[in-house]
Amino acid sequence: MKKIYLVLAVIGFIAPSILVAIESVETGNILLYTQPAATLEAMFSNRISTIFMIDLLFAVLVFFIWTYADSKKNGVRNIGLVWLLTLLLGLAGGFPLYLYLREKEN
Repeated sequence: MKKIYLVLAVIGFIAPSILVAIESVETGNILLYTQPAATLEAMFSNRISTIFMIDLLFAVLVFFIWTYADSKKNGVRNIGLVWLLTLLLGLAGGFPLYLYLREKEN
């Protein structure tokens, strides 16, 4: 499973980043961080996108809480790096990366 988790992490980081790169080039909002007001407005622009954002933000919060406890229990190192990459590049890559690191420790 280790290799599968690593492949999923790479795909999970790259796939959304392609769309982020396109948005960055088209709008000048580099990595969606240089214009936070525009990013937030787009993320919550309608009820459907708001539903997805609330769901995603809650999932990220649960992921951080779970990985904190689980990393202590299973001796997973570099949890801070996983959190940073999750905040910068997304949960789609951060979650399988954590699972890869967890498997690597066992």
